[in-house]
Amino acid sequence: GVVDKLFTRVGASDNISMGESTFMVEMNETASILNNISERSLVLLDEIGRGTSTYDGISIAWAISEYLHQHPSRAKTLFATHYHELNEMSETFERIKNYNVAVKELKNTVLFLRTLIAGGSQHSFGIHVAKMAGMPQAVLQRSKKILKRLEKSHSSDELTAKVKDLNSEMQLSFFNLDDPLLEALKSDILETDIDRLTPVEALMKLNEIKRMLTKKE
Repeated sequence: GVVDKLFTRVGASDNISMGESTFMVEMNETASILNNISERSLVLLDEIGRGTSTYDGISIAWAISEYLHQHPSRAKTLFATHYHELNEMSETFERIKNYNVAVKELKNTVLFLRTLIAGGSQHSFGIHVAKMAGMPQAVLQRSKKILKRLEKSHSSDELTAKVKDLNSEMQLSFFNLDDPLLEALKSDILETDIDRLTPVEALMKLNEIKRMLTKKE
């Protein structure tokens, strides 16, 4: 249908005069979008969460996607991300669909087909792009070695498995368990006025709950 508002959060720029980092600018703009969407809004988001650590970035990107999906306005959204872990959201949230731009690998060359296909991507091609940009061969070779080492020590599958576990935990109704901590969490959540929380406050509340559960473990 007709769009009444077009929201975009793309690019990377800081605000030196206000002492705001690139990530802070990104969060400010994203918060403004989440606080002003309507049922006829179109939201375009690009690489939200990239300006912080991997786990922070994934957590924020996940929470924002979940917020948009659950919001009563159900605004149409296109969210481009390199966080492959977010592919798992399509298994839990019925209106989230994954798409990726097709590529074809020919020996040591990657051909970008510029065709949108269904399904989430499991690969990034940063080193190939660096090669296309004319990066020195020594840097490219060293990057490949470091990448292999990192992939062995920090398995993407392991991180994805943790995200799946989080999905399962979110679907469990644990409030009936006889545990003082869970009772405290239940009271805290029930007393929270969701309609009055800003997206940033919601993320802070989620982080607070996570800390409480982590201490329990």
